[in-house]
Amino acid sequence: MTTLVVLLGLALAQAAPSSKKVDIVSATGCLKETSANTWTLVDATDPVASSANAPAPKDLPASPPPPGRNSFRLIGVSEFNLPAHRDHMVIIKGLLIKATPMSRLNMTSVTTIAPACAAAAK
Repeated sequence: MTTLVVLLGLALAQAAPSSKKVDIVSATGCLKETSANTWTLVDATDPVASSANAPAPKDLPASPPPPGRNSFRLIGVSEFNLPAHRDHMVIIKGLLIKATPMSRLNMTSVTTIAPACAAAAK
């Protein structure tokens, strides 16, 4: 009987969907180094669902979107040469981790779309 209870418990645990789904999103904003190797996407657009891949050149916007009101702390940055993108308008794709006071993006790609940041939203 104990074996049956254990097997039933395992089956239920495996069938239960995870409630902590992390979405892959894309956000556009200004890449800033806020302290040594701490990177933030500021004046960022609202995140939108996306694939993890960097956008194809044909999918890049003709002009950058207006600055947004979001900021995201970037994590998983060691795989990317972020100093080459510092103070540029970029598209960051990654896993969105909602948190307070600042949500985080665990990066999967970075693409520069303008060599300078736009004026901040008011």
